[in-house]
Amino acid sequence: MRQDADPGLFGPRSVTWQLHSDPVMWIAGVRALWLQALHPVAVRGVMINSGFREDPWGRLMRTADFVGTLSYGTTEAAEKAGARVRRIHRLLGVDDPELLLWVHCAETDSYLSVARRSGIPLTDAAADRYVDEHRTSARLVGLDPDTVPGSAADLAAYFEAVRPGLTAGPDARTVADFLRRPPVKPALVPAREVIWRRVTALAYDTLPPYAHALYGRPAPPPETVTRRLVATAGLLRRVPARLRWRLPPRHILRAVDRLGPETRPDPYAYPAPYSPSDPTAILEEPRRQHGIDGGGSTRWGTPD
Repeated sequence: MRQDADPGLFGPRSVTWQLHSDPVMWIAGVRALWLQALHPVAVRGVMINSGFREDPWGRLMRTADFVGTLSYGTTEAAEKAGARVRRIHRLLGVDDPELLLWVHCAETDSYLSVARRSGIPLTDAAADRYVDEHRTSARLVGLDPDTVPGSAADLAAYFEAVRPGLTAGPDARTVADFLRRPPVKPALVPAREVIWRRVTALAYDTLPPYAHALYGRPAPPPETVTRRLVATAGLLRRVPARLRWRLPPRHILRAVDRLGPETRPDPYAYPAPYSPSDPTAILEEPRRQHGIDGGGSTRWGTPD
């Protein structure tokens, strides 16, 4: 890595740097939306203040740009992005720490759960490291990092604590209808029916059992969902990384150009700084991997 270059908030030796480069993160992001809608106060704030119904794809891309800036941008760019988000939260009156914590945990859990179920072989120690790293992301949106879960166990305990207050009320149903059939231009209707409906359905199916119960829609068996997720992720990963990363907002390519080609992220083959004596300490055999899902105690393995 170039010694004079700014690695940003996380840097190439972080779990975040590697994990967020995988295309399955798009499915994880949609899962987070399904999960976030189950908090009645948080989703009410979205319904009142967000323009997601008028500009769904713009909002999705702005969110992707924010996550990409935090993950791969310079420290200055990430801090500025965080300051903008905090300012918007204050102006809209949606800066309640309880609500911000719910959004943060739903995102973190979704990214980690989908990544592991899709076949990325992270050890439990690496999963804990990932959750801990995102205390930094929490700070940028206005949370006190000391109040944010710092391990997979802490994250599971958080979901156990908030579950009694979750419900699929009218606002959640509106978001669900929107996620299944977002408005698009007439020319894009076929793409929505062929591509988007499959993506959002798979994202929904990866939710934890209590979320399915709240939405009132049965989910396929967990093993079936995991098998479909692994297959879908495999297809997405066949697209060369350099081609995928050329799509907007191109944060990964800019980061690699800034720091050097050896910093190119790869969730399957990166060095593990956590145990210098064992360069593969962060990885496990894919068929022995474990995962977390919505704060529950269920652990998913990659199917044969």
